[in-house]
Amino acid sequence: MQYTLKKSLGQHFLKDEHICKQIVAALQQSQSATGITQWLEVGPGAGALTKYLLPLPGINFKAVELDTEKVNYLQHTYPAIQGKIIHQDFLEIAPPFTDSFLVVGNFPYNISTQIVFKVLDWKAQVPVMIGMFQKEVAERIVSKKGSKVYGILSVLVQAFFAVEYLFDVPPESFNPPPKVMSGVIRFTALENKPAIRSERDLYVLVKAAFNQRRKMLRNAVKSLFDETVLEEALFSKRAEQLSVEDFAALTFRMR
Repeated sequence: MQYTLKKSLGQHFLKDEHICKQIVAALQQSQSATGITQWLEVGPGAGALTKYLLPLPGINFKAVELDTEKVNYLQHTYPAIQGKIIHQDFLEIAPPFTDSFLVVGNFPYNISTQIVFKVLDWKAQVPVMIGMFQKEVAERIVSKKGSKVYGILSVLVQAFFAVEYLFDVPPESFNPPPKVMSGVIRFTALENKPAIRSERDLYVLVKAAFNQRRKMLRNAVKSLFDETVLEEALFSKRAEQLSVEDFAALTFRMR
């Protein structure tokens, strides 16, 4: 049974078996550490990862796939997946398990950032995610203060997850090859998260700070703080010079 690749869905299917095995090994390592046996694959496509995940013993596996053609292909090629596919848009679904589960996927690049924000919404249930991203996005997620690519995504993810860049994936590992390098990263829920006044406050603060990242923080976030607070030395820095912990602490001082 054949399938077509849909550019509109950002489909670049993994074909490198070595990379597939590396991703599965990283997931198994996290599973050993957490003991969680419920796994969700996002965007299985033609099943490059799925074929390794389906036969694993003791795993309650589900996959979410939007593309009807790929759902039919998977069901035809891997009969064991019957009853395990959620034929919906990942960005629209409710959590597919009632308690904790791990997330894995070669994420469609055109929605990869939205996938991260969706998992942030589910963070109480998702202690680990291993995902393939465009390398530029992966580097933004894992970057630390002082980096040119440190920004909104870095802070909002690292307030809740430890992030680890696992390995590069070259274009020739995919069909069709993307024009850019890719990277696989692991998200692991922090045991000791920095205290924040609210997630909404953190989002508003970080967005304001980085939307004018070349400005001193004082000018970028002046509408969010009283003038006496803004006089403090910290506000003479730029957003990229503040750590995740700095941003978290500042939420308690917002108006």
